[in-house]
Amino acid sequence: MKIWCCLCFTFDDEVGPDTKGYCEAMRDAALKNDSHSRGVGIGANGEDPGEAAPTFDYDMLDTHDRDGTRLFEEMIRAAEGGDAAGESVNAPPSDDGVAIPVALRRSTLRFAQRLRGETSGTATTVVAEVSGNVVEDCNRDWHSKRAKVYSGSHDCQYVTVMSPDAGHSNSSEPMDSNFTQSHGVPSGDAIVYHNFIWNSSNDETSFGSNGGGDESGPSKSDDLEIRMDLSDDLLYMVFSFLGHVDLCRAAMVCKQWRTASTHEDFWRYLNLENRNVTLEQFEDMCHRYPNAVEVNLHGAPALHYLVMKAVSSLRNLETLTLGRGQLGDPFFHALAECNLLRSLNVNDATLGNGMQEIPINHDRLQHLQLIKCRVLRISIRCPELQTLSLKRSNMGQAVLSCPLLHALDIGSCHKLSDAAIRSAAISCPQLESLDMSNCSCVSDETLREIAQTCSNLHILDASYCPNVSLESVRLPLLTELRLHSCEGITSASMAAISYSYMLEVLELNNCNLLTTVSLDLPRLQRISLVHCRKFVDLNLRSVTLSSIMVSNCPSLHRISITSNSLKKLALLRQENLTTLALQCQCLQEVDLTDCESLTNSICEVFSDGGGCPMLRSLILDNCESLTTVRFCSTSLLSLSLVGCRAITSLDLICPCLEKVCLDGCDHLERASFCPVALRSLNLGICPKLSTLRIEAPSMVSLELKGCGVLCEASINCPLLTSLDASFCSQLKDDCLSATAASCPLIDSLILMSCPSVGSDGLYSLRCLPNLTVLDLSYTFLMNLLPVFQSCLQLKVLKLQACKYLTDDSLEPLYKEGALPMLQELDLSYGTLCQSAIEDLLACCTHLTHLSLNGCVNMHDLNWGCSSGQVTELPTVNSPLFSNCYALVILKLQCPRLTSLFLQSCNINEEAVEAAIFQCNMLETLDVRFCPKIISISMFRLRGACPSLKRVFSSLLSTS
Repeated sequence: MKIWCCLCFTFDDEVGPDTKGYCEAMRDAALKNDSHSRGVGIGANGEDPGEAAPTFDYDMLDTHDRDGTRLFEEMIRAAEGGDAAGESVNAPPSDDGVAIPVALRRSTLRFAQRLRGETSGTATTVVAEVSGNVVEDCNRDWHSKRAKVYSGSHDCQYVTVMSPDAGHSNSSEPMDSNFTQSHGVPSGDAIVYHNFIWNSSNDETSFGSNGGGDESGPSKSDDLEIRMDLSDDLLYMVFSFLGHVDLCRAAMVCKQWRTASTHEDFWRYLNLENRNVTLEQFEDMCHRYPNAVEVNLHGAPALHYLVMKAVSSLRNLETLTLGRGQLGDPFFHALAECNLLRSLNVNDATLGNGMQEIPINHDRLQHLQLIKCRVLRISIRCPELQTLSLKRSNMGQAVLSCPLLHALDIGSCHKLSDAAIRSAAISCPQLESLDMSNCSCVSDETLREIAQTCSNLHILDASYCPNVSLESVRLPLLTELRLHSCEGITSASMAAISYSYMLEVLELNNCNLLTTVSLDLPRLQRISLVHCRKFVDLNLRSVTLSSIMVSNCPSLHRISITSNSLKKLALLRQENLTTLALQCQCLQEVDLTDCESLTNSICEVFSDGGGCPMLRSLILDNCESLTTVRFCSTSLLSLSLVGCRAITSLDLICPCLEKVCLDGCDHLERASFCPVALRSLNLGICPKLSTLRIEAPSMVSLELKGCGVLCEASINCPLLTSLDASFCSQLKDDCLSATAASCPLIDSLILMSCPSVGSDGLYSLRCLPNLTVLDLSYTFLMNLLPVFQSCLQLKVLKLQACKYLTDDSLEPLYKEGALPMLQELDLSYGTLCQSAIEDLLACCTHLTHLSLNGCVNMHDLNWGCSSGQVTELPTVNSPLFSNCYALVILKLQCPRLTSLFLQSCNINEEAVEAAIFQCNMLETLDVRFCPKIISISMFRLRGACPSLKRVFSSLLSTS
């Protein structure tokens, strides 16, 4: 069943007796149009291709209605980018993808006209399809003006019946046009125009209680009615969050919403920026909303005429924004008539004819912006003006009479001479902020006069003024000073800056002649020194200093900073920085990446007592001059020494240290971490490490893989669970024994390629009751008894390439029941004989993974029942026979086998087929590089073992 939302609202005092008939006729017409639209193809404009679209008959309307309708149609064309010649408005598709025919909307209008001519009552019904059908019980409940939701059983398209008897006919046509377009968003040059005010006196009347309908009994749809009844105050509160476009859409719901959406509080700001609005349309807006306080006409056509209309019609105007056009001299004379105007913003405009003086006289104007304007001369007399911006304007003279002005921006006014700037500034004795950036004519003499006249000056921007050196300039109350790219600023200028003891912000970027900055300013909070090529020495003292930006100063050698507020310091890519002195009690983060010249003395700065007691993070990446690093800090949490290739000795006494990065420290020989709070540590990237000492109560993982010269190791980590000492060829039994004693929780121990480990070291493993994984691959072990006696909980044992093991080395496994928990055994590339392997497979029924890769002595393998006992079948599910070149015969009786790997085995397809015949659970078979097995044999193998899912060969892989 489909659901419709039927919004019914009425306006006349009573409904004629024929209203019910008209409603039924409306429903029938809607159903007829629906069946027609679904059964006949729609043309390009939503019309029947075989029938011309009906046109709107203006003769049926009176003169007042006709003019109003034509006016709104022009508004719609302008909003959609159409021309005045009468472009049709294309109907958007409905929710089900069917376009709403233009003919249907026009026929609905004609039906409304007939309804107007035949009855005194008018009914406005908007039927919006939510997902289906509607019951239009229009003769019921005429008294209600609120929106209701019904459900019914009749299929139909959008139906809109408008009222042409509501004063202006534009109150009906707009509702149709905007409703059908409500799914879209106005284009960039569209007009957001609210035109839903009903001027007829009938608007305020209501229907009688009867409504002219049959009230003999409630209909079925009464039970399905859902009222959306909102009080006026609540509706006002909700609408206050809507923009103009949404207010226009809300006005089409019902009379109450229309009345609420036209509240003047929502239309005090008329934003017509870049809108293609005509003078007639704007005049109508000013007539409808005479209390508007803010208007934006930037980019509107016929700018001068529109703004003249706004000035003459909107007496409450407070803010006016204009631009991209020409403003004639009459406009500036008419400004005085706008008594309430407080702010005037003009951007990218020609004032007058560009060759005359423009006067701006206003007694109450407080904010004036003339940005990027073209004018010869300008005269401003505004006794209450507070802020003035003439930025990027090309006037050659500016006469100011603004005694209360406190902010003046004349940046990039290239045609203003030094004398003109001086005259303009000193005429404003209350000036607090002055921007004269990019005024290349400004001299120190002008600054001295401004400093004497404007004693309250707090903010000065003299960037890109090459003649400014601040010689003899005294600005004691200055709080912000910007001097970007001032070629006259040198170390001598610091005397004038030091006189500004109230200074908080100082920017000296690109001052190429500046060599030394030494300032003691008690209120300085932020300083910026970027791209100062000759800058050598920085000395700052300020208890409030919180931000320092120093970058790309290639000559900088020394930095001394004293501050109680600085928390973060970044001095990146200071290649020549050699000396750094810090007294910063609150400093927490320091980044000295690529400071290649820093020496070992930097360690004292960041250790306890060095002036940074709260330091938490230190980055010294690529500081290649560091050789011996020693930090003793109780606050340091993170340390990065990535790329410090020259470090040979590292000593960290940092009990709170949680993270350390040593990537690229490939010359490290001695390392001590006592104590630290590290949870994991990787020293495998330090191949020259020979001496190691670790005391880490929280460490659980330690990797020493590749430390081939490590011979002394003291590891005291009581919570350590994983130790990888692969390829530590110098690691001896005494180190292993001490580690096992101090780290009793180790459960995974990797000693691959540790040839110096012998029986004494293996016997010490009894101190590790939780050891479950042991890797002794590539060692010279001849006896495994220490392992069998010490590692009773072992589950994984790897003995790859242990070529010195004898054939009886594994006898305790299959004769004495050693290692009862063992599940995975790796004997790859070993020299065990055929019988030893067969006995192992026959007796070790608890194994689940067995690897026999490269066992050259294995040529005939019979793996299955032992003495006819089915219960003795092994549970191995992943045997590996890779690279067993001598293997030619394989017999398996392993019903639980799931994976079989026979890579590089000299076995033929008949033997493999016979071997897997009884492996009912086998899923993966790998016979890659088996020379006697060809790709065509894969189908035979699948036939022998139907459970196979994946077969890998050297020619193809199937699954």
